Amino acid sequence: MKIGVLGGGQLARMIALAGTPLGCSFVVLDPSETACATSVARQVKGNYDDPQALAELARQVDVVTYEFENVPEASARLLAQTVPVYPAADVLHVAQDRLNEKTLFTKLGIETPPYAPVNSLAELEQAVASIGLPAVLKTRTQGYDGKGQAVIKSEDQLADAWRAIGEVPAILEGFVQFEREVSMVAVRNKAGEVRYYPLSENHHEGGILRVARARPGDATAALAQRYTEKLLSHFNYVGVIAVEFFQQGEHLLANEFAPRVHNSGHWTIEGAECSQFENHVRAVADLPLGSTQALGAAAMVNIIGDLPNPAEVLALDYCHAHFYGKSARPGRKVAHIGVRAPDESTREAAIEQALQLPGAKF
Repeated sequence: MKIGVLGGGQLARMIALAGTPLGCSFVVLDPSETACATSVARQVKGNYDDPQALAELARQVDVVTYEFENVPEASARLLAQTVPVYPAADVLHVAQDRLNEKTLFTKLGIETPPYAPVNSLAELEQAVASIGLPAVLKTRTQGYDGKGQAVIKSEDQLADAWRAIGEVPAILEGFVQFEREVSMVAVRNKAGEVRYYPLSENHHEGGILRVARARPGDATAALAQRYTEKLLSHFNYVGVIAVEFFQQGEHLLANEFAPRVHNSGHWTIEGAECSQFENHVRAVADLPLGSTQALGAAAMVNIIGDLPNPAEVLALDYCHAHFYGKSARPGRKVAHIGVRAPDESTREAAIEQALQLPGAKF
């Protein structure tokens, strides 16, 4: 099976690393000269909306997937005329627009923070009057890792917030006083079989995920699974999905979903019987799904901006190094550390050691 991936970053790299032992080969479409997935996959060099590059990708592969949700929807639809694309372009239409996303959550009965569309400063004033403050103003599109957002705490900040996001179509969301942030990573195949990973508990700093911990047996997992299943069924979904939630008591408020393998599921490489990356390959290649059962007490620590010496990571018990082949740059995800320990207390000690390394401190 030859699999094409729109995007040649670290997620595509880890998909290829997981799929190659299964007998699959990979081709990535990416405009960059330094796309890190090219160490394990062939590259079609071109923009994501380049018809010739898309045609060349389709010519070389049996199926196409993507590593990030901001690839052009039109490109996915064009590819789908000649080669299967999973997840389907209809998923991108929703995932790329925060208003479309929240509207679908509401339609499916998935609880969310209060929200309202904003297309002007006047509409922002009206939305604040309805939702109240504090609130978060977010661009409808092109937002990730905390980008395209402005927190509003008082009415005299409205004009500055509107300018800060570029005065583009946006959504205002009520600020959630949450107990914790969690995500559900799941996989669904073409036959409709679904498997869920244990709930991930996530810690962010500056809008970027820093630490994700596997929480097998978590009391909120059943609700997270029910909400995730609604999305999977609605889209007749194929592949891995991640749904992020804010927890308030017994309630889970959906923040967003990612139609792809996800940063909060990186712990599955060491911490699950079959990783999210391998299961994504299995799903899009129409192979049997693997077990999502947890192995030990697992976690993931992101390495951002600075690169530690690999020997520093490998010297830590229960820690596994995953360098992406990317150069150091402020705010850039350049590696992660997978942690798998025999119990939670040992895991927490390993996480604390990992957090002392360059790129992990925050």
